[in-house]
Amino acid sequence: MYLFPLKNDNLNLSKNYDILVIGSGLGGLVSALVLAKEGLKVCVLEKNNQYGGNLQTFSRDKLIFDTGVHYLGGLSKGQNLHQFFSYLEIIDDLELQKMDENGYDKITFGDDEIEYPHAQGYDNFVKQLSEYFPDEKENLENYCKEIQRVCNFFPRYNLVGQSNYNEEILHLNTKRFIESITSNEKLQAVLLGSNFLYAGDSENTPFYVHALTVNSYIQSAYKCVKGGSQISKLLIKKLREYGAEVHKYSEVSEFIFNENNTLTSVKTKAGKEYSAKQFISNIEIRSAIKLIGENRLRKSYLNRILSWKPVSSCFSVYLVLKTNEILNFNYNVYHFLSKDLVWNSYRYQKDNWPQNYMLSSTPSKHHPEFAESLTAISYMDFEEVKEWENSFNTIANQQERDKLYEKFKLEKAEKMIHALEKKIPNLRESIKNIYTSSPLSYRDYIGSFEGNMYGYTKTSENPLKTMVSPRTKIENLFLTGQSVNMHGILGCTIGAFNTCAEILGKDAIDEGLTKILNKTDEN
Repeated sequence: MYLFPLKNDNLNLSKNYDILVIGSGLGGLVSALVLAKEGLKVCVLEKNNQYGGNLQTFSRDKLIFDTGVHYLGGLSKGQNLHQFFSYLEIIDDLELQKMDENGYDKITFGDDEIEYPHAQGYDNFVKQLSEYFPDEKENLENYCKEIQRVCNFFPRYNLVGQSNYNEEILHLNTKRFIESITSNEKLQAVLLGSNFLYAGDSENTPFYVHALTVNSYIQSAYKCVKGGSQISKLLIKKLREYGAEVHKYSEVSEFIFNENNTLTSVKTKAGKEYSAKQFISNIEIRSAIKLIGENRLRKSYLNRILSWKPVSSCFSVYLVLKTNEILNFNYNVYHFLSKDLVWNSYRYQKDNWPQNYMLSSTPSKHHPEFAESLTAISYMDFEEVKEWENSFNTIANQQERDKLYEKFKLEKAEKMIHALEKKIPNLRESIKNIYTSSPLSYRDYIGSFEGNMYGYTKTSENPLKTMVSPRTKIENLFLTGQSVNMHGILGCTIGAFNTCAEILGKDAIDEGLTKILNKTDEN
């Protein structure tokens, strides 16, 4: 007698993997690739139609717009992100454009016509700013030395070596440090001028957050020619080369545990089940908690995470320009209504919005001296869109919002254009089309709590409060991503390597990265 397996109508009853990664943000993709390179059978599940989390781009009028990644630092040969991307085998295929060496960022205030530059290279950084602050040369040199010193204390900043956080470094406060470097209030504001990159908070931001962010760009600053999504596309291509599976439209809706409280599999909304020996969550930590079940976590751990305050969200305006009308600029502008707003510009006055903005430009393919599009971003509280919080709208799950919401976005876009006109007088008549994204867009597409840009607010007063181990109480479940680590391309990449070190062992990760460092030394 022969026994035939029963036919099952569910196309994918259960698949087995060594590692299952939930969420395809940068932290998830890097973790997946590191583990796939080690020969593990890996699968990545993503709920949206596009991979990459904050690396996502969108296309309008045949132009590519970035939603999160507007420029990258530390990508020149021998620098840390270049080395991490070398290990991941994607560096050679990235199409990069170096930004203006004498000012990749320019900081401006109110009606002051001077654009204060942040230049690439430490000596050049000092040189360019000394032209505006000739008495501050020594202070600027000390500033550059200190940000490098602090970065070198950060685990994996130099790929291998430092493995523990230095408590003294963690407690350094940005405001107090900047005030100790110089008493010149204008220069203080200039040095802090790009704090939109970490939603700077005058009283609380730890100095290491400022240092890690700024230092990479001073080393080198680049734009991705084809947008940030080129990074996620290259990572996925590599993942598939190493035999990993990557699935979109696969939102995880349930964790399945055995009697020993071990995670055995996950179910997606579509009813598919995926089993694995180990799991990595790259989704928003609050969403992960819901899937784990609060009863499985210590009360103290749960309360700590739920007490975290999300970083502010933002509102973005994307302007498609008429041909050959606005000159391109190969840097970012960070503008504030006044220098005093630099310390806490996320606490804005609604009736005076935008009080600050970041502005970037994309060159025309055919006439690169002209811009084909502009992107302007300013802070926005989730409160401003709260009346529509129960509506969700993505390509994977389309749901139209009401006319009031559309009116709200148009009004904000108009206010932003009005603010930009002071800098670009002929802007309005040069606009072909306008697109926007609100905190709801960031929440829906990226999954961040209340659409926050960079996870949760870190404080120098209690720096360990918002630091979570990649290990969880569930033995075979690990965490990665910006809500548990440092945000940004470098922060999430380092975080992913730390997560993989918990799974493979620190020595195995160090060995792979040391080979890259040795190659660099040979060259």
